[in-house]
Parts: sequence; C-alpha cells; structure tokens
Amino acid sequence: MLDPSSLDSLRSLVGERSLRCDPESLVNYGRDWTRVYEPSPSAVVLPDSVEAVQAIVRWAAEHRVALVPSGGRSGLSGGAVACRGEVVIALDRLNAIGDFNATERTVRCGAGVVTAQLQAFAQEHGLFYPVDFASSGSSQIGGNIATNAGGIKVIRYGMTRDWVAGVKVVTGTGELLDLNRALVKNNAGYDLRHLMIGSEGTLGIIVEATMRLAPVPGERAVMVLGTPDMAAIMNVLHAFRDRVALQAFEFFSELALSKVVEHHALQRPFASTASYYALLEFDAGDGAALEAAMACFEDCVEAGWVIDGVLSQSLSQAEALWRLREDISETISRWTPYKNDISTTVSRVPALLADVEALVSDAYPDFEIVWFGHIGDGNVHLNILKPDGLSQEDFQARCGPVSEGVFALVQKYGGSISAEHGVGLLKKPYLRYSRSDAEIALMAGIKRVFDPAGILNPGKLLDG
Repeated sequence: MLDPSSLDSLRSLVGERSLRCDPESLVNYGRDWTRVYEPSPSAVVLPDSVEAVQAIVRWAAEHRVALVPSGGRSGLSGGAVACRGEVVIALDRLNAIGDFNATERTVRCGAGVVTAQLQAFAQEHGLFYPVDFASSGSSQIGGNIATNAGGIKVIRYGMTRDWVAGVKVVTGTGELLDLNRALVKNNAGYDLRHLMIGSEGTLGIIVEATMRLAPVPGERAVMVLGTPDMAAIMNVLHAFRDRVALQAFEFFSELALSKVVEHHALQRPFASTASYYALLEFDAGDGAALEAAMACFEDCVEAGWVIDGVLSQSLSQAEALWRLREDISETISRWTPYKNDISTTVSRVPALLADVEALVSDAYPDFEIVWFGHIGDGNVHLNILKPDGLSQEDFQARCGPVSEGVFALVQKYGGSISAEHGVGLLKKPYLRYSRSDAEIALMAGIKRVFDPAGILNPGKLLDG
C-alpha cells in the first residue's frame, strides 16, 4: 500500500479531481468481472490526457509503485484486478473520437472509447465496426486491444488485432510510442503494434488507437438449429460454410438455453428440444442466399444433423434469436460460474469438448455444466455453475484441481488455454500448457525491455 508521503506526491501530480481513494471507487475500479480476488488498490487515478498518463508512469517508476491499467473492467481472467495495493490507472476520460478519414476508413479513438460508441460512430458515417460481443456497452477500445478481444463475428471479420491500424502506447519508462501510424504497408522492421495487442497492459499502457472500419454488411438473416450432438454441429458448419456467406456461427447447450429462457422469460426457438443448438448469421442478400440456406437446412435434416430449426423473418426476430446466445453470460452470472475459455482448431473441437465433458462430469457429478461459444472459430466456453449452498471459497477450491486436467487436454489437442479472455491472474499458472519454456522466457525478456522497473500490471500473464 502507498505510504502517506507517496500518496501526497501522487495527489500533487494529478490533482484532487483525478484521484480517488474512497472505498466505493477502490472496489469498483479494483476488479473486473471475476470475483476470485478481493480488490485492494491503494488509489485510483483518472488521467485526462496522454501527457498525464506519461507523468503518472514516470512517477510510478521513480517510486517503484505498481500500476494496473483499467478499461471497462469486463475481463474474465483477472487481468485488471488490483489486489496487492497497486494504483489503478483508469482510462475512462481518454474517450475522444476524431480524425475520421473516409478515404482510409479509419478513425482515431482514445483508449477509453466504449466499443458501442465506436460502433455508433461508424454507423453515423455509413460504415461498420465489426468486433462485437455482449460487453460492447461497457468494454473500452484500449482494453479490447490489450486483450485482443474476439466476439461473435470472428469467423467473418477476425479479432480486434485485424482492425488496429495504429496504436499509441506509454511504456514503463513513460516514453510514448506511435506504432504503425495507420499504414497499410510498413515493412520497416518489427511491427511493435502487434506486440502490444494482447499484452494485457504488461508492456505498455494503450492510450490511443487508429481503428479500421468496414463497409456496412447487407441484410442479415439468423437461423437457430437444434442438433443431436456436437459432431452434428460441425457437420452443419461445414455444410453452411460452403453455401452461404457466414458472419457468425455460435453454439450453446440445452442447459444454457433453458437458463436464458427462464431468466428472461423468452420464447424457445421451437417446440422440440435438442442437446445443442447452432446459431448462424449470414448475408441474406437477394432471394438466392435464402434459398441456398433453406436448401442446406433441408439437407442437414435429411442427414440427421438437425432436429428442428427457425429462420428469422424480421430484424426484431433476428435480435430475439441472438438474445438466446448473447444473454447466456449475464444469465449464469448469478451462479458465479467457474469459467474456462479454451480453443483448438475447428476440426478438433468435438473431440476436445467430448473429452473435457467426460473429465468434468466425472469430477463434478453434482455440478451443472453450461457450454457455449464461438465454435465457428474453434472457441468454446466451459462454465461450471456454483451450487447455491456452497461458498465461493469452497467452490473455487473444488474446481481448481480439474483445470490441470482440462488444460492437459487442451495441450493434447494443440489448443490454447485462453482463446479470447487473456491470461491475467487466473490462467497464469497454466500458461505452460500453451507456451513452451523458451517462449515464456522470451516474453519475460521482452517485458524487461519495455518495463524495466516492473511497474506495469506486475504478476499478470507472467510472474514478477
């Protein structure tokens, strides 16, 4: 924790308006969506300029004070948690959007710009920002870049990385780097921009980014299909991918659907039930696209891959079908689930999921297990729901040991222990299942170069 003299010097540097030490702010800014670690920051600072961020970093380096960069705090890996007396540096006030370039289809955003704010800006200018997820109303662009956020349209548009034309970063010495400057072609040495993307605030604090925008997609249609098993979902993916222009391909289990329908009083997509459901979004275009989709649906039914299905007939119905998938995380949050966000190549997903399901069901026969995810890009989310009568501490203690087995299976299938949520505190002990010792050593060496005092989000992603 900060001693009184250090706190006074920080107050003198940033001013009373930008410093918060009240208990409510410390809790609010000291944690993300995880509830495993008790937030205990020493203070919260809210700089209103890039220069202020640089000054804070230089102060922290001089006083050897750890900083935790904070965006929308919607992360699920403990990457934005301040639980060791750190100072939280919240980027909320760096929220300006400007320098829109219609020719390049780029726009400059402060790190604190909320994802939905950028999406609305793009729409106002007849364009489209395609990176989308359930937390778009609270997540911030800086945090999205720091974690390389994915979402529901990766199968068509890729990850956040694919939309970052340039980024400004303050390193652990307070130096400001202007990386790539929105160039399309730039082979003048290492592209440090991509090194910062997904670095979880351990190499530098992202303060500004130039983001690419896309043309507005055409009319979209949504289908929800019930399938008897996971293998059938993969067959459906292959069938549709060859015949329609997929924008999204999601899946969720019957338990996930039933929880959402009950919690939000929604309608089930159709009367029959299935073990799993696939949600497809595709470019409807002209009548030919819809005809191709319906023909593919009929072929899948005939092959036994699909039990039943529904096709949206309006924008409102498409949005209602999306809620069946997008509302899952919020719905199950009341059970404080133990989450694992894993991936492998698309073709290996059924085998990985089957092995993980068997492992977890055997270890926790009395726990409910909810599956959902972006299966079109090989990413599945495992959620073990905490029974109401079990304390959070006991629940975590019971769930922790099985992670070793889950990640060993991920390693067996050549996958990743973190598909899109980052490593943070929660997955740091298991990084070796996705990265070799040589890779981890190189990562640690890179951190020392950009953050020689070790003040930037220490203990996250890497030890130290």
